Amino acid sequence: MPPNSPDSAPRALGNLLDDLPEDLSEEQFAEVCQLGDGSVRIERIVSHGQASPEGFWYDQDEDEWILILSGAARLRIEDVVEPVNLIPGDSVLLPAHCRHRIDWTTLEKPTVWLAVFTQA
Repeated sequence: MPPNSPDSAPRALGNLLDDLPEDLSEEQFAEVCQLGDGSVRIERIVSHGQASPEGFWYDQDEDEWILILSGAARLRIEDVVEPVNLIPGDSVLLPAHCRHRIDWTTLEKPTVWLAVFTQA
């Protein structure tokens, strides 16, 4: 891509804590952007009391790096005895096919996650 092409120009993506959905009866997923050939995808996830269904484990084909921006959550990783409690500023790298689930997200205020997905 040429250095001054429109695709290489900086883009303001907004504040990830602004414009939170009012209806949080279900977890909300919003793509922030995709980079390059689509091998990197960034999402904002907003949770408010949600948890993974009983017996359900995420098993993704891509690496996922998560960062908690607000709220709190408990992450459980298969074959790891201790769950991971997450508060703002905490991040975790989940390699592709690392089975994991969310035990809970706080009800006090929305939990806002930044998730960066990369092709494994």
